[in-house]
Amino acid sequence: MLFDLRILVIALTPVIALGLAVYYTDRFDKEPLHLLIKVFILGALAVIPIVLFEKFLTSLNIFAGVAAAFFNAFVVAGLTEEFFKRAVVLRTVYRNPAFNEKLDGIVYAVFAALGFATVENIMYVLVNFSANPYVGLSRGIFSVPTHVLLGVTMGYYLSLAKFSNHPHLERAYLRKSLYVPILLHGFFDFILMSEIPILLTLFLPYIIYLWTVNLRKLNRYYKESREKYQKIPARQPAE
Repeated sequence: MLFDLRILVIALTPVIALGLAVYYTDRFDKEPLHLLIKVFILGALAVIPIVLFEKFLTSLNIFAGVAAAFFNAFVVAGLTEEFFKRAVVLRTVYRNPAFNEKLDGIVYAVFAALGFATVENIMYVLVNFSANPYVGLSRGIFSVPTHVLLGVTMGYYLSLAKFSNHPHLERAYLRKSLYVPILLHGFFDFILMSEIPILLTLFLPYIIYLWTVNLRKLNRYYKESREKYQKIPARQPAE
């Protein structure tokens, strides 16, 4: 039982750490805690339809080798997981008055992703790999942060959609809030599933790319929030 508790701690620690990091990044106009908890719980409950749809889509995978890995990465995992995580935000807070600045989209999308990642991580380290704590460590370093980074991408485009000035732009950004995370998620999984040596060499550079691009997105909205609530004038571009 003590060993199981240790594995559970390994599974939950990266979720708690990343959740707190995002929560305290939103320092100028914090989101209502009850909404964040609601989004997190619904993200966790999204595991149920995700598992059902993934089983169904897996049964449709008639391919072999690299093609099968591609289908599993981009359709079974990428499409299904990102669709339901995005649905949580759209159904719960997208039209809520509390969603009143662009940083909020990232915060809510990340909490939906963390809800899902919590259950997924527990399932992996307790059910599938209960005898191997290193699985939890590797997922804490790579998989859980990747869910957060995909949440940043999703929230970035959801905010662009919500605060766009034209219905056509809103629809375009809503589509991007789905297919961009799908592509990023799919490529992450495909690198690991394909077992192609040259692709495996791209894994760490790809992780660095995800961190770099998404921290820029997060920092952009953080600065906008700071300027809005602290009345700090935006810096003028150098001539």
